[in-house]
Amino acid sequence: MKKTIRDFNLENKKVIIRVDFNVPMKDGIISDDTRIIGALPTIRYALEKNAKVILMSHLGRIKTEEDKKNNTLRPVSLKLSELLGKEVIFVPETRGKLLEEVVSKLNPGEIILMENTRYEDLNGKLESSNDEALGKYWASLGDIFINDAFGTSHRAHASNVGIASYIPSGIGFLIEKELLSFDKVLYHPDRPFTVILGGAKVSDKIGVIENLIEKVDYIIIGGAMAYTFLKAENLPIGHSIFDTENYEFAKKMLNQYKDKIILPVDHIVKDKDEKIMSKRVEDTAEEDIGFDIGNETIQKFKDILKISKTVLWNGPVGMFEDENFAKGTFELMKFLEKEGDTVILGGGDTASAASKFHMSFTHISTGGGASLELLEGKILPGVDCINEKI
Repeated sequence: MKKTIRDFNLENKKVIIRVDFNVPMKDGIISDDTRIIGALPTIRYALEKNAKVILMSHLGRIKTEEDKKNNTLRPVSLKLSELLGKEVIFVPETRGKLLEEVVSKLNPGEIILMENTRYEDLNGKLESSNDEALGKYWASLGDIFINDAFGTSHRAHASNVGIASYIPSGIGFLIEKELLSFDKVLYHPDRPFTVILGGAKVSDKIGVIENLIEKVDYIIIGGAMAYTFLKAENLPIGHSIFDTENYEFAKKMLNQYKDKIILPVDHIVKDKDEKIMSKRVEDTAEEDIGFDIGNETIQKFKDILKISKTVLWNGPVGMFEDENFAKGTFELMKFLEKEGDTVILGGGDTASAASKFHMSFTHISTGGGASLELLEGKILPGVDCINEKI
């Protein structure tokens, strides 16, 4: 078991908390503050324990000077101040005298937010490559390190693995909740256990399928990735997305686990004249492109979900961003919100869909990439580096 923030005496200690404030933002306006809200329990706990809190996060990718202007964390500091009801001191630096002076003058119960850690990527990708000197420098600013950024825990960066290499470390409440939620469904699920996989590419989900196929009762496959499986069944897919490199994988899985893998029987397509219509899969024309599951498939999937006690969902079953192709994802989410027992959403686009439709579930992961790697059975570097409980 990894140490958590509860395992430390935080009184008068400088506590570095790596959070995930990689929020959608345009012209300084935050359009979704879900990730900021997710970090609040850990931050509030540290403040209540009279810690001197130093927050670190990335925002976007930094490749040019222009990227720095567009990805400053200053608006995030203002939003966080509003949510906490207290001042958050923003330091517009990732290193240097100003940062060191502000840190040295921090009083117990005060909080600062450093500038975007990926500013350090502009010259040599020091943050993203886990530069040893940078990790050591950031560690020197604090006494204790708490990683609560699940969304970057699948990466070994200077702001997580680097810092944890030099000072005592633990995880925050958000990461703890993520790990417990995934541990339950992966190792102790109530059955039947069903996984819904969607999205565009089979290649993105190969590791998940290989790791889970023996553990689950059903795998429902939707989204564009379903067309590779449908073609492996010798069904017509028109001009829908087809993953040629993983066709043989799909064929192999269907041959071995035909009773477990559930595929669409109808879909919503655009024809050669750009008209949108519903068709049975076997009636797909050569020029048709599929974008969502149809009504028969929605019902077919619901019949499986109705008997399922545990559902894990990664990847939407249609192009939900377009209202013309949102019905499949919306209908299944609405059904699960009402009928589902334990329902875990694996972050990324699936979480975005839940947010768009204003739906809540047992757990909605904050990290798409990190959740995907957990589902593949991989070790997360940002968690692996944390001190173990004795």
